[in-house]
Amino acid sequence: MSNLDKIEELQNILKEDQSNFQARRQLAVLLLDTGFPEEALQHFLYLAKIFPSDSGIFYNLGIVYEKLKNYDKAEYFYQKAIEAAPEEIDAYYNLGLVYIEKQEYDKAIECFEKVLQTDSDDSNSFFNLGICYLKKDDKENALINFQKTIDLNDEDIYAQFYIGNILKDTGDYAGATEKFHKVLELSPEYSWAYYNLAVIDYENGDYDAAAEKLNKTLELNPKDIDAYEVYSKILAKAGNLQEAAGVIQTAIQNCGDNGDLYYIQAQIAKKNGDNETYAAAMEKALDNHQTLSVNPKLVKLEYDKFLAEAQR
Repeated sequence: MSNLDKIEELQNILKEDQSNFQARRQLAVLLLDTGFPEEALQHFLYLAKIFPSDSGIFYNLGIVYEKLKNYDKAEYFYQKAIEAAPEEIDAYYNLGLVYIEKQEYDKAIECFEKVLQTDSDDSNSFFNLGICYLKKDDKENALINFQKTIDLNDEDIYAQFYIGNILKDTGDYAGATEKFHKVLELSPEYSWAYYNLAVIDYENGDYDAAAEKLNKTLELNPKDIDAYEVYSKILAKAGNLQEAAGVIQTAIQNCGDNGDLYYIQAQIAKKNGDNETYAAAMEKALDNHQTLSVNPKLVKLEYDKFLAEAQR
């Protein structure tokens, strides 16, 4: 029997007997598991009124509200589940995830540490601790916890990737390169690993190797704005301004309006002596100032200076 058939069967049972709580619980869980959280919600809320001390119902209500991105209510019901059954650690784990979404990282850390008091080999909790510390800009503790993650699960590509990023940011290019290659060994189409390897090559002055990896990045992810930006810089440094302009035009076509892309387009046009393209790109950069990394006021000053000189 398919899930949809089972849902229909349970709904028919409830039509005949509204007080069949076992059928209602089965239906609520099945609806939740098959991607119908809003439909599941009404049944769990009904059951919560009948069974006000049932930790499982509270836990499932937490899951429903988390899926619906109502994190305040998800927090409330996970806490209710913990009050009803403090020994069950799943609610602590999920509550930690909710606190990450709410950017309350210290509370999240408490939850994952609680899980690890019961299960010291829970690699997922170590990974999420790593995320929390990274969000707190505590790279040392982030690195410790990501390392504990891969000590328990060497095939966790995300922990490997984050370690690589931290090592890259701290200047350990050799260590970072090793981690990104490990990511590609586990997941050969992980475009961000290619991108970060390209950045390392770029920082080391190996532009040919960087370009090769950026091509691979964009083959796997044609919407990677950062890859287009670095690739255009490499081409511009080599004096290939027309190719650089083509890369940025492709980026705009694939990624849509973006202040940084238009600003780079303007700078390439300026070097090419193409004032018409420069002016059009600067105007579009300012129109999309919310995605400009350069201070929009500085961009406007630069453009105003150009316009003033053009009128002389």
